[in-house]
Amino acid sequence: MVPANNRSSGAIIAGALNGIAIITSLMVVGLMVFLVIARYLLGLSIVGLHELILLFTLQLYMVGALIAARRKSQVTVDWLAQRFAGDRAGEWHNVVIAVITLTATVFFVVWAYRMLSWGIERPQRTPALGLPLWISQASILVCAAGCAAFALRDLAQSVIELGKRQ
Repeated sequence: MVPANNRSSGAIIAGALNGIAIITSLMVVGLMVFLVIARYLLGLSIVGLHELILLFTLQLYMVGALIAARRKSQVTVDWLAQRFAGDRAGEWHNVVIAVITLTATVFFVVWAYRMLSWGIERPQRTPALGLPLWISQASILVCAAGCAAFALRDLAQSVIELGKRQ
């Protein structure tokens, strides 16, 4: 029996993703407010602040995609799912959707890996702050790998549910 104070790996992942989303949201909002105050109230133009805002915005976007994949709350067309709800065709529908999703995310992982590899071989930096572009490319790869892992989870769950019906 697992002690009540031990959290499952899913809860730990959820907490980490939610924490990162909160931190990046606060950074984006805080930096934008600072940018507006500096520019319009103080008359200052701070070089590179847009680069930082964009970096945190991309991180927030990627974490949001992971949270949606974890919760299975991506945008879907559910007409077929509703039509097949509760019967064997619905279970097969879930398996097909999971296979398509896993296939797409595997392509996304390969693409993101190639992009990151290219970015490391030919390093580029942002113009104002000199931030390496591979930071953003790495976040895309992490998101792609996470989405692929969640797609694999969804496929396994769909196959298990299909097996229970037989």
